[in-house]
Amino acid sequence: MYEERTKVFKGVIMAVRPICRMGNPILRQTAAQLSPEEILSKEMKILIQDMKESMDHYGGIGIAAPQIGVSKQVCIIQLEEDNERYKIESQFPFSVFINPVIKVLDKKTQGFWEGCLSVPGMRGYVERPKKIQVDYLNEKGEEKSLVAEDFLAIVIQHELDHLFGKLYIDRIEDVSKLSFNEEFEEYIVPTLSEDEG
Repeated sequence: MYEERTKVFKGVIMAVRPICRMGNPILRQTAAQLSPEEILSKEMKILIQDMKESMDHYGGIGIAAPQIGVSKQVCIIQLEEDNERYKIESQFPFSVFINPVIKVLDKKTQGFWEGCLSVPGMRGYVERPKKIQVDYLNEKGEEKSLVAEDFLAIVIQHELDHLFGKLYIDRIEDVSKLSFNEEFEEYIVPTLSEDEG
């Protein structure tokens, strides 16, 4: 079902890796934190490159290492203006989050119909805190802090959940708001308000 391919980027072989889907136990584990030595290793550079290649290949806007079978606390996010999947006018440059710690800054929630590469073919309505702060290390091992709101806050929370054994479906309060993509497009999209993404 999944295509595997490789290409060379800056002298390193990159690979599209298969996505671990719901039911795979790795998605329910708390991933291991990375040491400074691991962050700066050649293996980590290859992992991040493979994550980027896999995310782009499968049409994601973020991916976490457990989704490609590596139980480490690292995820990547990139929002591009012309994203076909979510049709959200939001941009965020390619970023790596390692050993992240999240803090809620605004408990007021916002809802969005989320999808996930590990739960293919479905969307579910999830409410999450509207404003967060995430403290993390980047791919150079540098300490970073980011305050995020709105759609970016949703994406970050979704990806960080993967590092702690959670899927978006765990956060759906009303299971009637879980849909296959085709039915979502046919029946739900025409009824959406701006607040429901």
